[in-house]
Amino acid sequence: MKVLYFAWLKAKTGIGEEDIVPPAGIATVGQLVEFLKTRSPGHAAAFEAMSVVRVAVNQDYGNLDTPVKMGDEVAFFPPVTGG
Repeated sequence: MKVLYFAWLKAKTGIGEEDIVPPAGIATVGQLVEFLKTRSPGHAAAFEAMSVVRVAVNQDYGNLDTPVKMGDEVAFFPPVTGG
């Protein structure tokens, strides 16, 4: 699974992307986030306020209940506004 981090999430984790093999039983974005929080203090800080984090799975907007599986691309980014 490829995980991408953008903007301040990239700054907090210290990486722009990583390839991971999550433990068995990770089936949703929410479960993935809980796993990612354990990877480093930076990951924990990046995901401490999920109300200001957006997610896309395979380039489609998702939420904490969106299913994930091996081979997916999961991107985390701040809310996007236009103007």
